[in-house]
Amino acid sequence: MRKFTGDQLVVATHNQGKLEEIADLLSPYGVKITSNTDHGLPEPEETETTFVGNARIKAHAAAKATGLPALADDSGITIDALGGAPGVYTADWAETPNGRDFAMAMERAYRELEAAGAAHPRTAQFNCTLVLAWPDGHDEVFPGVMPGQIVWPMRGDQGHGYDPIFQPDGYDITFGEMDRWEKNKISHRADAFAKLKACFG
Repeated sequence: MRKFTGDQLVVATHNQGKLEEIADLLSPYGVKITSNTDHGLPEPEETETTFVGNARIKAHAAAKATGLPALADDSGITIDALGGAPGVYTADWAETPNGRDFAMAMERAYRELEAAGAAHPRTAQFNCTLVLAWPDGHDEVFPGVMPGQIVWPMRGDQGHGYDPIFQPDGYDITFGEMDRWEKNKISHRADAFAKLKACFG
């Protein structure tokens, strides 16, 4: 594994919440964190059909444009009885002409599970794949997974996305009912970051 030895890292996102979460996780390492927004970079088109493929597109685009190492993530939920859908299209299921509507996306997931006659428990996974890319084209990949199941009706108003219908293994509450910081300790992103830290240690 290639070690990160620089003092600057671009986080390939325009999402301020994601930037803050990543900056917080990497704060012990004294690395200056900037984002796509700081460098005026456009959002590259995500044309791959896997989390790692799309994370690679984002990380390499930012590394190439800035000449600095770049970190990108691609994440989403995979529902086993739906053949792994929505997967990389997790956010797309929520798209409307007026912005993202995740209640609509969760209703679609439930509707499709019912139409498929899916047995219980309706197993699912939240996935997060981090890619750390260097300007010379090298990258390191860190996948994170949180297994669980889809429950209905929606429960809780914490978190975001599909959190109100996802009950992580070992818990009797959904991510939507869980304290944000508690969730951040056990989530798919935490799993991926625990692996990424080996690059910085």
